[in-house]
Amino acid sequence: MRWWYESVLGWPTAPGTPVRLRTGVRFDVLDVPVQAGHAALRRLGPPGATPRRPGFPVALRGGRMLLLVAAGGAEELPGLLEWLEWGSLPLDLTAVGAGGLVEAPLLPATGATGAAGSAGATGSADVAGSVGAAGSADVGRAGRGSALPPPRPRDHDGRARRGAAVWLRPPEQEGGAETSLPALSAVGGTAAAPDLARLVHTLATECHRFRLSSRCANPRLARATR
Repeated sequence: MRWWYESVLGWPTAPGTPVRLRTGVRFDVLDVPVQAGHAALRRLGPPGATPRRPGFPVALRGGRMLLLVAAGGAEELPGLLEWLEWGSLPLDLTAVGAGGLVEAPLLPATGATGAAGSAGATGSADVAGSVGAAGSADVGRAGRGSALPPPRPRDHDGRARRGAAVWLRPPEQEGGAETSLPALSAVGGTAAAPDLARLVHTLATECHRFRLSSRCANPRLARATR
């Protein structure tokens, strides 16, 4: 797993277990509630598209969605929120940038090109089913001379079922994963990734909607936050 991230994608990792990826070098991360993240991806995609369609890398971990953006994006977040007039509102939207670490998602199933095996719509689905299928793949294709990740190991310790990070959209291996990352300089964005400002605005909108709906669903919480 560490070898694939470091040697195939060129993403630096930190020592220790579980494998953690260093942010601020090849990418930064935007962290939002998974419900808000799914709603944002639906809005950003073409009509009828699903969040799993090919695009910039996105991972799930428990009840959170981690969206990879170009390095430096975390530093831009506070200024973008102010510019977009979201700065005065409490949003469950954070960023991890230079000097940070995020848990490396479990390797995508061998041959995956835009879906992360069995990551469910809420981020809490059991991934054990696809683990078994991937484990029976041809190991020869995933050796050190291949760009494919090694077959995902069986979930003996239950880590995948306990909220370990999994890919919803794995990083593209051909042409460099960083080419698909949302960036502030990409005015209007591309087919694979929106402009960073548009992404932040959409995420902020959906985080605010999710917060309001959560308060309406829990009147006691709404009274406590007044």
